[in-house]
Amino acid sequence: MTDLDQRVPTDRLAPVRTALRRAAPALLAYAGVRALGLAVLAVWSAANGKSAHQLLTARWDSLWYTRVADFGYGWEVRLPDGGVHSNLAFFPLLPWLERAVSAVSPLSYADAGLVVAWLASLAAALGIFLISERLHGRRAGICAVALWAVLPVGIVQSMAYSESLFTALAAWALYAVLRERWVWAGLFASLAGLTRPVGAAVVAAVWVAAVAFFVRERRAPWRMVLGVVLAPLGAAAYVLWVGQRTGGGLFGYLDVQAQWGNGFDGGLAFAQFIGEKLTSFPSALAGVGLIVGVALVIWLYVLCVRRGQPLPLLVYCGIVVALALCASGYFGSKPRLLLPAFPLLLPLAVALARLRNSRSAAVLGTVAVASAVYGAFWLNGSGPP
Repeated sequence: MTDLDQRVPTDRLAPVRTALRRAAPALLAYAGVRALGLAVLAVWSAANGKSAHQLLTARWDSLWYTRVADFGYGWEVRLPDGGVHSNLAFFPLLPWLERAVSAVSPLSYADAGLVVAWLASLAAALGIFLISERLHGRRAGICAVALWAVLPVGIVQSMAYSESLFTALAAWALYAVLRERWVWAGLFASLAGLTRPVGAAVVAAVWVAAVAFFVRERRAPWRMVLGVVLAPLGAAAYVLWVGQRTGGGLFGYLDVQAQWGNGFDGGLAFAQFIGEKLTSFPSALAGVGLIVGVALVIWLYVLCVRRGQPLPLLVYCGIVVALALCASGYFGSKPRLLLPAFPLLLPLAVALARLRNSRSAAVLGTVAVASAVYGAFWLNGSGPP
Protein backbone atom coordinates (compact mmCIF):
# COMPACT_ATOMS: atom_id res chain seq x y z
CA MET A 1 0.00 0.00 0.00
CA THR A 2 1.41 3.37 -1.00
CA ASP A 3 1.52 6.52 1.09
CA LEU A 4 -1.16 7.94 -1.19
CA ASP A 5 -3.50 5.06 -0.33
CA GLN A 6 -2.93 5.62 3.39
CA ARG A 7 -3.92 9.28 3.33
CA VAL A 8 -7.03 10.20 5.24
CA PRO A 9 -9.60 11.92 3.00
CA THR A 10 -9.87 15.63 3.69
CA ASP A 11 -13.01 16.60 5.58
CA ARG A 12 -14.22 19.50 3.50
CA LEU A 13 -16.98 20.30 5.96
CA ALA A 14 -14.63 20.66 8.93
CA PRO A 15 -14.13 24.45 8.43
CA VAL A 16 -17.91 24.88 8.23
CA ARG A 17 -18.49 22.98 11.47
CA THR A 18 -15.70 24.94 13.17
CA ALA A 19 -17.21 28.25 12.03
CA LEU A 20 -20.66 27.22 13.24
CA ARG A 21 -19.27 26.26 16.66
CA ARG A 22 -17.56 29.63 16.98
CA ALA A 23 -20.68 31.42 15.82
CA ALA A 24 -23.15 29.39 17.90
CA PRO A 25 -23.57 32.02 20.68
CA ALA A 26 -24.13 34.74 18.08
CA LEU A 27 -26.70 32.67 16.18
CA LEU A 28 -28.50 31.71 19.39
CA ALA A 29 -28.60 35.34 20.49
CA TYR A 30 -29.91 36.34 17.08
CA ALA A 31 -32.61 33.66 17.09
CA GLY A 32 -33.63 34.65 20.61
CA VAL A 33 -34.02 38.32 19.73
CA ARG A 34 -36.03 37.53 16.62
CA ALA A 35 -38.23 35.07 18.54
CA LEU A 36 -38.92 37.77 21.11
CA GLY A 37 -39.87 40.19 18.36
CA LEU A 38 -42.25 37.68 16.79
CA ALA A 39 -43.84 36.84 20.15
CA VAL A 40 -44.50 40.50 20.96
CA LEU A 41 -45.84 41.04 17.44
CA ALA A 42 -48.24 38.10 17.82
CA VAL A 43 -49.62 39.40 21.13
CA TRP A 44 -49.87 43.00 19.93
CA SER A 45 -51.56 42.01 16.67
CA ALA A 46 -54.07 39.76 18.43
CA ALA A 47 -54.95 42.61 20.79
CA ASN A 48 -55.63 44.80 17.75
CA GLY A 49 -57.63 42.16 15.92
CA LYS A 50 -54.97 41.73 13.25
CA SER A 51 -53.04 38.72 11.98
CA ALA A 52 -49.31 38.73 12.68
CA HIS A 53 -48.90 36.17 9.91
CA GLN A 54 -50.54 38.50 7.41
CA LEU A 55 -48.40 41.41 8.52
CA LEU A 56 -45.28 39.34 7.93
CA THR A 57 -46.27 37.77 4.61
CA ALA A 58 -49.06 39.60 2.83
CA ARG A 59 -48.65 43.37 3.07
CA TRP A 60 -46.59 46.02 1.34
CA ASP A 61 -43.65 44.75 -0.72
CA SER A 62 -44.21 41.11 0.23
CA LEU A 63 -47.41 41.16 -1.83
CA TRP A 64 -45.50 42.36 -4.88
CA TYR A 65 -42.91 39.62 -4.51
CA THR A 66 -45.53 36.87 -4.23
CA ARG A 67 -47.33 38.23 -7.29
CA VAL A 68 -44.09 37.99 -9.25
CA ALA A 69 -43.70 34.41 -8.04
CA ASP A 70 -47.31 33.61 -8.94
CA PHE A 71 -47.92 35.49 -12.17
CA GLY A 72 -44.46 36.52 -13.36
CA TYR A 73 -43.67 40.03 -14.49
CA GLY A 74 -46.22 42.32 -16.08
CA TRP A 75 -48.47 43.08 -13.09
CA GLU A 76 -49.28 46.78 -12.83
CA VAL A 77 -51.40 48.99 -10.61
CA ARG A 78 -52.81 52.14 -12.15
CA LEU A 79 -53.16 55.00 -9.69
CA PRO A 80 -55.99 57.56 -9.64
CA ASP A 81 -53.58 60.25 -10.83
CA GLY A 82 -52.69 58.19 -13.90
CA GLY A 83 -49.39 56.87 -12.57
CA VAL A 84 -48.38 53.25 -12.93
CA HIS A 85 -46.72 50.98 -10.39
CA SER A 86 -45.15 48.01 -12.15
CA ASN A 87 -43.77 44.88 -10.49
CA LEU A 88 -40.73 45.26 -12.72
CA ALA A 89 -39.38 47.45 -9.91
CA PHE A 90 -38.80 44.30 -7.83
CA PHE A 91 -35.72 42.22 -8.54
CA PRO A 92 -36.30 38.51 -9.21
CA LEU A 93 -34.18 36.39 -6.85
CA LEU A 94 -36.62 36.36 -3.91
CA PRO A 95 -39.64 35.48 -6.11
CA TRP A 96 -37.59 32.75 -7.80
CA LEU A 97 -36.74 31.26 -4.41
CA GLU A 98 -40.38 31.56 -3.29
CA ARG A 99 -41.45 29.64 -6.36
CA ALA A 100 -38.73 27.00 -5.86
CA VAL A 101 -39.55 26.41 -2.17
CA SER A 102 -43.28 26.28 -2.91
CA ALA A 103 -42.68 23.77 -5.71
CA VAL A 104 -41.02 21.25 -3.37
CA SER A 105 -43.25 21.85 -0.33
CA PRO A 106 -46.91 22.46 0.55
CA LEU A 107 -46.14 26.10 1.36
CA SER A 108 -47.79 29.01 -0.42
CA TYR A 109 -45.58 31.55 -2.14
CA ALA A 110 -46.06 33.92 0.80
CA ASP A 111 -45.06 31.32 3.39
CA ALA A 112 -42.17 30.22 1.20
CA GLY A 113 -40.99 33.83 1.21
CA LEU A 114 -41.13 33.82 4.99
CA VAL A 115 -39.03 30.64 5.16
CA VAL A 116 -36.49 32.12 2.74
CA ALA A 117 -36.29 35.32 4.79
CA TRP A 118 -35.81 33.47 8.09
CA LEU A 119 -33.10 31.19 6.70
CA ALA A 120 -31.44 34.11 4.94
CA SER A 121 -31.44 36.15 8.14
CA LEU A 122 -29.52 33.37 9.89
CA ALA A 123 -27.09 33.22 6.97
CA ALA A 124 -26.69 37.00 7.21
CA ALA A 125 -26.06 36.75 10.95
CA LEU A 126 -23.36 34.13 10.33
CA GLY A 127 -21.72 36.28 7.65
CA ILE A 128 -21.76 39.35 9.90
CA PHE A 129 -20.22 37.30 12.71
CA LEU A 130 -17.42 35.95 10.52
CA ILE A 131 -16.52 39.41 9.22
CA SER A 132 -16.61 40.98 12.67
CA GLU A 133 -14.66 38.11 14.23
CA ARG A 134 -12.01 38.35 11.53
CA LEU A 135 -11.56 42.07 12.13
CA HIS A 136 -12.12 42.44 15.87
CA GLY A 137 -12.38 39.04 17.56
CA ARG A 138 -15.09 36.62 18.60
CA ARG A 139 -16.73 38.77 21.30
CA ALA A 140 -17.11 41.64 18.87
CA GLY A 141 -18.58 39.22 16.32
CA ILE A 142 -21.24 38.10 18.78
CA CYS A 143 -22.04 41.70 19.71
CA ALA A 144 -22.25 42.77 16.06
CA VAL A 145 -24.83 40.08 15.31
CA ALA A 146 -26.82 40.96 18.41
CA LEU A 147 -26.78 44.64 17.48
CA TRP A 148 -28.02 43.86 13.97
CA ALA A 149 -30.84 41.82 15.51
CA VAL A 150 -31.97 44.56 17.90
CA LEU A 151 -32.15 47.39 15.38
CA PRO A 152 -35.45 49.28 15.76
CA VAL A 153 -36.73 47.97 12.42
CA GLY A 154 -35.17 44.54 12.90
CA ILE A 155 -38.62 42.97 12.53
CA VAL A 156 -38.14 43.40 8.76
CA GLN A 157 -35.51 40.65 9.00
CA SER A 158 -38.38 38.28 9.83
CA MET A 159 -40.71 39.45 7.05
CA ALA A 160 -41.10 38.07 3.53
CA TYR A 161 -38.97 40.95 2.30
CA SER A 162 -35.67 40.91 0.44
CA GLU A 163 -33.56 42.74 3.06
CA SER A 164 -32.42 39.57 4.85
CA LEU A 165 -31.60 37.79 1.61
CA PHE A 166 -29.66 40.76 0.28
CA THR A 167 -27.76 41.27 3.55
CA ALA A 168 -26.78 37.59 3.60
CA LEU A 169 -25.43 37.71 0.05
CA ALA A 170 -23.64 41.02 0.69
CA ALA A 171 -22.07 39.79 3.92
CA TRP A 172 -20.80 36.60 2.33
CA ALA A 173 -19.48 38.48 -0.70
CA LEU A 174 -17.57 40.83 1.59
CA TYR A 175 -16.26 37.95 3.69
CA ALA A 176 -15.06 36.25 0.51
CA VAL A 177 -13.35 39.48 -0.53
CA LEU A 178 -11.58 39.76 2.82
CA ARG A 179 -10.30 36.21 2.35
CA GLU A 180 -9.45 36.86 -1.31
CA ARG A 181 -11.84 34.15 -2.48
CA TRP A 182 -12.54 36.08 -5.65
CA VAL A 183 -14.80 33.67 -7.50
CA TRP A 184 -17.08 33.25 -4.51
CA ALA A 185 -17.11 37.02 -4.03
CA GLY A 186 -18.16 37.49 -7.65
CA LEU A 187 -20.89 34.86 -7.41
CA PHE A 188 -22.37 36.31 -4.23
CA ALA A 189 -22.17 39.83 -5.68
CA SER A 190 -23.97 38.67 -8.82
CA LEU A 191 -26.75 37.11 -6.75
CA ALA A 192 -26.98 40.26 -4.62
CA GLY A 193 -27.43 42.18 -7.86
CA LEU A 194 -30.45 39.97 -8.63
CA THR A 195 -31.97 40.79 -5.24
CA ARG A 196 -32.07 44.57 -4.84
CA PRO A 197 -30.93 47.64 -6.82
CA VAL A 198 -28.39 48.38 -4.08
CA GLY A 199 -26.56 45.26 -5.25
CA ALA A 200 -24.39 47.81 -7.07
CA ALA A 201 -22.76 48.47 -3.69
CA VAL A 202 -21.56 44.86 -3.47
CA VAL A 203 -20.24 44.97 -7.04
CA ALA A 204 -18.34 48.17 -6.26
CA ALA A 205 -16.82 46.59 -3.16
CA VAL A 206 -15.55 43.61 -5.16
CA TRP A 207 -14.13 45.83 -7.88
CA VAL A 208 -12.41 48.21 -5.45
CA ALA A 209 -10.88 45.28 -3.57
CA ALA A 210 -9.61 43.81 -6.84
CA VAL A 211 -8.05 47.12 -7.89
CA ALA A 212 -6.39 47.49 -4.48
CA PHE A 213 -5.04 43.93 -4.74
CA PHE A 214 -3.65 44.59 -8.22
CA VAL A 215 -1.98 47.84 -7.13
CA ARG A 216 -0.47 46.14 -4.08
CA GLU A 217 0.60 42.85 -5.66
CA ARG A 218 1.22 43.97 -9.25
CA ARG A 219 -0.57 40.90 -10.56
CA ALA A 220 -4.09 39.85 -11.52
CA PRO A 221 -4.78 36.14 -10.83
CA TRP A 222 -7.32 34.56 -13.14
CA ARG A 223 -9.65 33.85 -10.20
CA MET A 224 -9.69 37.53 -9.35
CA VAL A 225 -10.41 38.50 -12.96
CA LEU A 226 -13.23 35.94 -13.08
CA GLY A 227 -14.72 37.28 -9.85
CA VAL A 228 -14.58 40.84 -11.20
CA VAL A 229 -16.37 39.73 -14.37
CA LEU A 230 -19.01 37.71 -12.50
CA ALA A 231 -19.87 40.41 -9.94
CA PRO A 232 -22.07 42.71 -12.09
CA LEU A 233 -23.74 40.02 -14.22
CA GLY A 234 -26.85 39.59 -12.06
CA ALA A 235 -27.78 43.26 -11.85
CA ALA A 236 -26.80 43.94 -15.46
CA ALA A 237 -28.85 41.03 -16.77
CA TYR A 238 -32.03 42.15 -14.99
CA VAL A 239 -31.64 45.85 -15.78
CA LEU A 240 -31.00 45.12 -19.45
CA TRP A 241 -33.95 42.73 -19.57
CA VAL A 242 -36.26 45.36 -18.08
CA GLY A 243 -34.96 47.89 -20.59
CA GLN A 244 -35.66 45.51 -23.46
CA ARG A 245 -39.13 44.66 -22.10
CA THR A 246 -40.16 48.27 -21.57
CA GLY A 247 -38.44 49.64 -24.66
CA GLY A 248 -36.50 52.02 -22.47
CA GLY A 249 -33.06 50.68 -23.24
CA LEU A 250 -30.41 51.20 -20.60
CA PHE A 251 -32.67 53.59 -18.70
CA GLY A 252 -35.77 51.39 -18.72
CA TYR A 253 -35.39 50.32 -15.11
CA LEU A 254 -34.87 53.91 -13.98
CA ASP A 255 -38.11 54.82 -15.75
CA VAL A 256 -39.91 52.07 -13.84
CA GLN A 257 -38.52 53.37 -10.56
CA ALA A 258 -39.46 56.93 -11.49
CA GLN A 259 -43.06 55.80 -11.85
CA TRP A 260 -42.88 54.69 -8.23
CA GLY A 261 -41.57 58.12 -7.25
CA ASN A 262 -38.05 56.85 -6.64
CA GLY A 263 -34.99 58.74 -7.79
CA PHE A 264 -31.67 60.12 -6.59
CA ASP A 265 -31.55 63.82 -5.81
CA GLY A 266 -28.67 63.94 -3.33
CA GLY A 267 -31.02 64.05 -0.35
CA LEU A 268 -32.79 67.29 -1.27
CA ALA A 269 -36.31 65.86 -1.04
CA PHE A 270 -35.48 64.14 2.25
CA ALA A 271 -34.13 67.40 3.68
CA GLN A 272 -37.32 69.17 2.62
CA PHE A 273 -39.37 66.41 4.23
CA ILE A 274 -37.50 66.87 7.51
CA GLY A 275 -37.89 70.65 7.25
CA GLU A 276 -41.64 70.31 6.88
CA LYS A 277 -41.75 68.15 9.98
CA LEU A 278 -40.04 70.90 11.98
CA THR A 279 -42.66 73.51 11.16
CA SER A 280 -45.33 72.27 13.57
CA PHE A 281 -45.81 70.41 16.84
CA PRO A 282 -45.83 67.47 17.57
CA SER A 283 -44.42 66.51 14.16
CA ALA A 284 -41.36 68.60 15.08
CA LEU A 285 -40.38 65.83 17.48
CA ALA A 286 -40.29 63.40 14.57
CA GLY A 287 -38.21 65.89 12.60
CA VAL A 288 -35.69 66.19 15.42
CA GLY A 289 -35.60 62.40 15.68
CA LEU A 290 -34.82 62.13 11.96
CA ILE A 291 -32.01 64.67 12.25
CA VAL A 292 -30.53 62.77 15.20
CA GLY A 293 -30.85 59.48 13.27
CA VAL A 294 -29.10 60.83 10.18
CA ALA A 295 -26.36 62.40 12.32
CA LEU A 296 -25.86 59.05 14.10
CA VAL A 297 -25.51 57.19 10.80
CA ILE A 298 -22.97 59.71 9.49
CA TRP A 299 -21.05 59.67 12.79
CA LEU A 300 -20.84 55.87 12.73
CA TYR A 301 -19.57 55.90 9.17
CA VAL A 302 -16.92 58.46 10.06
CA LEU A 303 -15.87 56.20 12.95
CA CYS A 304 -15.57 53.29 10.53
CA VAL A 305 -13.27 55.38 8.33
CA ARG A 306 -11.16 56.68 11.21
CA ARG A 307 -10.68 53.22 12.66
CA GLY A 308 -9.38 51.81 9.44
CA GLN A 309 -12.20 49.53 8.40
CA PRO A 310 -11.20 47.59 5.26
CA LEU A 311 -11.80 49.49 2.03
CA PRO A 312 -14.36 47.04 0.58
CA LEU A 313 -16.57 47.44 3.66
CA LEU A 314 -16.27 51.23 3.55
CA VAL A 315 -17.19 51.34 -0.13
CA TYR A 316 -20.11 48.96 0.29
CA CYS A 317 -21.46 50.69 3.40
CA GLY A 318 -20.95 54.17 1.97
CA ILE A 319 -22.97 53.37 -1.14
CA VAL A 320 -25.77 51.71 0.85
CA VAL A 321 -26.00 54.74 3.14
CA ALA A 322 -25.84 57.23 0.26
CA LEU A 323 -28.57 55.46 -1.71
CA ALA A 324 -30.78 55.17 1.36
CA LEU A 325 -30.45 58.77 2.53
CA CYS A 326 -30.30 60.47 -0.85
CA ALA A 327 -33.22 58.77 -2.58
CA SER A 328 -36.08 61.09 -3.35
CA GLY A 329 -39.04 58.91 -2.40
CA TYR A 330 -40.57 56.76 0.33
CA PHE A 331 -39.03 58.54 3.29
CA GLY A 332 -40.57 56.07 5.74
CA SER A 333 -38.59 53.28 4.09
CA LYS A 334 -35.18 54.74 4.88
CA PRO A 335 -34.65 52.90 8.20
CA ARG A 336 -35.20 49.50 6.59
CA LEU A 337 -33.11 50.47 3.57
CA LEU A 338 -30.24 50.97 6.01
CA LEU A 339 -30.57 47.43 7.43
CA PRO A 340 -27.91 46.01 5.07
CA ALA A 341 -25.39 48.66 6.24
CA PHE A 342 -24.15 46.35 9.03
CA PRO A 343 -20.52 47.62 8.92
CA LEU A 344 -21.84 50.71 10.71
CA LEU A 345 -22.37 48.53 13.77
CA LEU A 346 -18.77 47.37 14.10
CA PRO A 347 -17.53 50.34 16.20
CA LEU A 348 -20.45 49.83 18.58
CA ALA A 349 -19.79 46.08 18.67
CA VAL A 350 -16.16 46.67 19.62
CA ALA A 351 -17.18 49.03 22.42
CA LEU A 352 -19.81 46.59 23.67
CA ALA A 353 -17.35 43.70 23.59
CA ARG A 354 -15.11 45.54 26.03
CA LEU A 355 -17.81 45.50 28.71
CA ARG A 356 -18.34 42.69 31.15
CA ASN A 357 -20.67 39.95 29.95
CA SER A 358 -23.36 40.96 32.44
CA ARG A 359 -23.30 44.59 31.33
CA SER A 360 -23.32 43.88 27.60
CA ALA A 361 -26.14 41.35 28.11
CA ALA A 362 -28.13 43.92 30.08
CA VAL A 363 -27.67 46.55 27.37
CA LEU A 364 -28.60 44.19 24.56
CA GLY A 365 -31.53 42.71 26.50
CA THR A 366 -32.99 46.14 27.20
CA VAL A 367 -32.63 47.24 23.58
CA ALA A 368 -34.06 43.92 22.38
CA VAL A 369 -37.24 44.45 24.40
CA ALA A 370 -37.56 48.02 23.12
CA SER A 371 -36.98 46.83 19.54
CA ALA A 372 -39.60 44.09 19.88
CA VAL A 373 -42.19 46.56 21.19
CA TYR A 374 -41.38 49.12 18.51
CA GLY A 375 -41.49 46.48 15.76
CA ALA A 376 -44.94 45.33 16.86
CA PHE A 377 -46.17 48.93 17.09
CA TRP A 378 -44.69 49.76 13.68
CA LEU A 379 -46.15 46.82 11.81
CA ASN A 380 -49.56 47.34 13.35
CA GLY A 381 -49.39 50.97 12.26
CA SER A 382 -47.85 52.44 9.16
CA GLY A 383 -45.32 49.66 8.68
CA PRO A 384 -42.68 49.57 5.95
CA PRO A 385 -44.04 51.06 2.73
